[in-house]
Amino acid sequence: MSATFQNKYKNESTRLQQWDYGWDAAYFITICTKNREDLFGKIVDGKMELSQAGVIADVLWYEIKHHAKNVELGEFVVMPNHIHGIIILEGNKRPGTRDENNDNVVVVGARHALPLLQQQQSNNEHPSPCHQKSIGQKRFQNQGKNTLSSIVGSYKSAVTKHANRLNLKFAWQPLFYDHIIRDHRSFENISRYIIQNPGKR
Repeated sequence: MSATFQNKYKNESTRLQQWDYGWDAAYFITICTKNREDLFGKIVDGKMELSQAGVIADVLWYEIKHHAKNVELGEFVVMPNHIHGIIILEGNKRPGTRDENNDNVVVVGARHALPLLQQQQSNNEHPSPCHQKSIGQKRFQNQGKNTLSSIVGSYKSAVTKHANRLNLKFAWQPLFYDHIIRDHRSFENISRYIIQNPGKR
């Protein structure tokens, strides 16, 4: 696998407990094949040569916006054993609106991710009372509709289904990695990283 973005990913088990992953924001997504096998093809002279499974993964990514509401897609690339992409949720909950569960103001913007101005306050200064479940605990029980997990889960299922129809050897690793894009500069840096990724192998 090529060098990871900023040498780390964030998976589902380490997500922000006070963040609803259905909220408007831009999310950097990485999904790996099982055991990180090179099932999507190979890189030749800095460019991806897609296998049949790689073509399926590529085509179905762009179908996401036709099967989920309030979704835009940023840069995307298929690598030999993983995919990188940006999913933008816009229209689920707007910046400045209030969360129905705890009446906190949602501070992260939608399109291209405005700064996470109150992330530290949400995580450290205002922890959930012991008798109340955090957003993360509720998410574990029910990922919800039109959330990052449901969108990525549907994409993974669609790729697997089509690969199986063609009797291709294919499987994803169980989880996926995500990163909330914090501002415009990060959005540009991550977009550039995705575009240039094949050339780094």
